[in-house]
Amino acid sequence: MTPALSISGLTKTYASGFAALKGVDLEIRRGEIFALLGPNGAGKTTLINIVCGIVQPSGGRVSVEGHDILTDYRAARSILGLVPQELTTDAFETVQATVAFSRGLFGKKPNPAHIEKVLRDLSLWEKKDARIMTLSGGMKRRVLIAKALAHETRVLFLDEPTAGVDVELRRDMWRLVRQLREAGVTIILTTHYIEEAEEMADRIGVISKGEVILVEEKAELMRQLGRKKLVLQLGQPLAALPPALAAQGLALAGGGHELVYEYDSQAERTGITTLLADLREAGIAFRDLRTEQSSLEEIFVGLVSGARAA
Repeated sequence: MTPALSISGLTKTYASGFAALKGVDLEIRRGEIFALLGPNGAGKTTLINIVCGIVQPSGGRVSVEGHDILTDYRAARSILGLVPQELTTDAFETVQATVAFSRGLFGKKPNPAHIEKVLRDLSLWEKKDARIMTLSGGMKRRVLIAKALAHETRVLFLDEPTAGVDVELRRDMWRLVRQLREAGVTIILTTHYIEEAEEMADRIGVISKGEVILVEEKAELMRQLGRKKLVLQLGQPLAALPPALAAQGLALAGGGHELVYEYDSQAERTGITTLLADLREAGIAFRDLRTEQSSLEEIFVGLVSGARAA
């Protein structure tokens, strides 16, 4: 099956000489939620703007469902939708009118039934006659999504879709994104909220300094790169680690009531057996223990830090 988005050797160098993208290769499958993570200035927005026809690439090739964005741009753009970070809408226009107008910009014939469906799906139908200026920030964000879906979008870019919204609305947005995926829309998401990617994405891509340094299934990424912690709850608190345990890489936590030991779950030897023997030898008893998996945020920080050091 033709991928939703195929990027090959994509480069972008601005007039100032700054290389924003350096030979990016990326393929997005149809019907998936793909999270693109990276620090500020990594190239995320430049990549999105090139695919959506806002910025011209310096080199490389991009196709959307098989349509080249330069030689077959009308077909490519008719498939794409973009929800930008900025809340840029006509403040004096009504919700229904601004969404219908967006459909017309793509040369689509009027389709009131489709516009109604989009507004209902986004819980905007009751606000259809309200002027944009009267809406809350969260509702304005929904209007941006409605505009992006007005022309029957099949590949949707969400650039920081929940920036500046509260936790409850953020979870509503997550539910909405899943519904769009279930309806067959491919979602490419950029976000600074790592838990957002961890909650929703099927695959994760990490971009740093204009290069995609990793693309992996979320679950596999967590399995391969995630470190685990063994947390031991002590019977008696410790003021400091005994010298005999200094080589174990332990850390005191919880006001001296816990010992934390990090280990690689994929390593041939975790060192846990040796650790427990050393604890017994040192006369340190523990009441309970638990393991914790590294979060995606910890993995992401480690990847980007490594790329910066390289």
